[in-house]
Amino acid sequence: MSALLGIQGVCKSFGGFAALTDVSLEIAPGERFGLIGPNGSGKTTLINCVSGALRNERGRILFEGEDVTQLPAWKRTRCGIARSFQVPRPFSTMTVLENLLVPLEYVGGGRMEQARRILDEMGLGDKAEKLSSRLTQVELRKLELARAMASRPRLLISDEAMAGLSPAEVDEVLPILFRLNENGITIIMIEHIMHAVMRFSQRVVCLDAGQIICEGTPETIMQNPGVQRAYLGA
Repeated sequence: MSALLGIQGVCKSFGGFAALTDVSLEIAPGERFGLIGPNGSGKTTLINCVSGALRNERGRILFEGEDVTQLPAWKRTRCGIARSFQVPRPFSTMTVLENLLVPLEYVGGGRMEQARRILDEMGLGDKAEKLSSRLTQVELRKLELARAMASRPRLLISDEAMAGLSPAEVDEVLPILFRLNENGITIIMIEHIMHAVMRFSQRVVCLDAGQIICEGTPETIMQNPGVQRAYLGA
């Protein structure tokens, strides 16, 4: 099966600092893929290059076999690439439903029905008329995922969707991601909560200093000495 996402020899630097050096990987349709690494390893830079928030200096980004390297972020979203952000920033004076109607405006057709369906999928159906400024932290995370899903993506990049959540709250968000994947959404999970990413992912890549240091199943990744050195310094 051909890759849904292909990252080929991607390089990105800031001044004299190499944030990514010749990163190459492929993600299959329907895959649950984990991206890990210590702070400063290049995870956010890589997903910014994939989503179009940053332009890589060398290498290519392929989506469904098409070269999207030169496309701006909004066009990549139209192609089927969506991401949630680590820090949710909803429109605080709008209700939960209104927050979802905004991105659905650009999709067109049946906005209200789509919005309520997505909110139900996220477990926010009963919060539709609530102001987003009054949501709990876990509800804000769910709303952030809902807004990403409004673009009807084939690839969802989940950026630290569970950061700062309690174990019980993590257990609320993980099933949502599993259900989205079961409905055909390919998911890249970037997460520091290691047990969450290992439970979710079928395959994991670890970045360190802008390079891939290992790739494999969650079990092999956790036993890899390079991963242990990257996280523990030993």
